[in-house]
Amino acid sequence: MSSERKFFVGGNWKMNGDKKSIDEIVQWMKKGPIDPNAEVVVAPPAPYLQYSREHLPSNVHVAAQNCYKEKEGAFTGEISPLMIKDLGGSWVITGHSERRHILGESDTFVAEKTKFALDNGLGVIPCVGEKLEEREAGQTMEVINRQMKALADLIKDWTHVVIAYEPVWAIGTGKTASPEQAQEVHQQLRQWISSTISPDVAKKIRIIYGGSVKGSNAAELAKKPDIDGFLVGGASLKPEFLEIVNARK
Repeated sequence: MSSERKFFVGGNWKMNGDKKSIDEIVQWMKKGPIDPNAEVVVAPPAPYLQYSREHLPSNVHVAAQNCYKEKEGAFTGEISPLMIKDLGGSWVITGHSERRHILGESDTFVAEKTKFALDNGLGVIPCVGEKLEEREAGQTMEVINRQMKALADLIKDWTHVVIAYEPVWAIGTGKTASPEQAQEVHQQLRQWISSTISPDVAKKIRIIYGGSVKGSNAAELAKKPDIDGFLVGGASLKPEFLEIVNARK
């Protein structure tokens, strides 16, 4: 990765955890070590945002796993970026494949939420990625470019955006894109950003990889020039998360 792009590791806890298990995570995170040159963010389930922020070390930021595109109102079950900030969160993940494919969120809806969260002072980690049948049909970049275009239509300032490339076929399946496969997509995505948004944004924006990242494969992936970090699922609940955080030597 480029030395001007700070290594970024996010831990997506998904629908896991309670106060007791968060206390255990806090314990090993406080013990560390955490590479001072890495930006580390964890995303607990919404009910535990404040609890996590109060207990985690100060060098670990807290993200929500999702938000809505309005600040308040009759949207039962949703949370707004302002609530996330009020609880001590500074980031939000949008468009995770589980939300796109299980809950049917459209590219446009994901983009609207991303823009609203940015406008209200959160950093945002929008996720893009293709399903297995799309990869096998040679449609990987077509899908990703479509998801990115929806974002690019609404976002003017990319300073607080970290893009996560998550091949859907590699999430929670134990399958990982090889470092070469991941690098190829990251490189093509950066080229798309350069030609569609601007060369300056392409140079500065961090593109992180998600999809069965583990302690055992993180260092190899981190060596690739266009991979600027990771969005980690299951492994972020275990001490091996620290190996991933410290993967860039």
